[in-house]
Amino acid sequence: MEIEQAEKEPIRAASEEVSREFKTLINDEDLDSVKQLQHLILGRLQDSNAVLSHFNEYSEHCFSEVSGDFTRNTRLLRSMKSDLDYIFQKLRSMKSRILATYPDAFPDDSTGEVIDRRPDLEMPQ
Repeated sequence: MEIEQAEKEPIRAASEEVSREFKTLINDEDLDSVKQLQHLILGRLQDSNAVLSHFNEYSEHCFSEVSGDFTRNTRLLRSMKSDLDYIFQKLRSMKSRILATYPDAFPDDSTGEVIDRRPDLEMPQ
């Protein structure tokens, strides 16, 4: 037991000496200034965190209010698109039957193939 104590004593003395030397390297005013700045930054970060938390709660509330409307309107728009596609398909079919029966029914420039330039809303861009 005394051997362990004898081995620990020089280690303890050396660590105290190193600690004293470190204390001489650090200026107390600088250390206090760093602590003050850290507390200031901590306060600002906590304020920012509170603002962001409030904004997230507000955004979540707003989204929950309008998400049903978005879903309903999206469904309505898809239905309207489907209906319009069907209508235009029928119109093209009727136009081709009229052209087959009455070749002079439409002017020459209106019989050309019309390029569909509408964006496909269902395909991601």
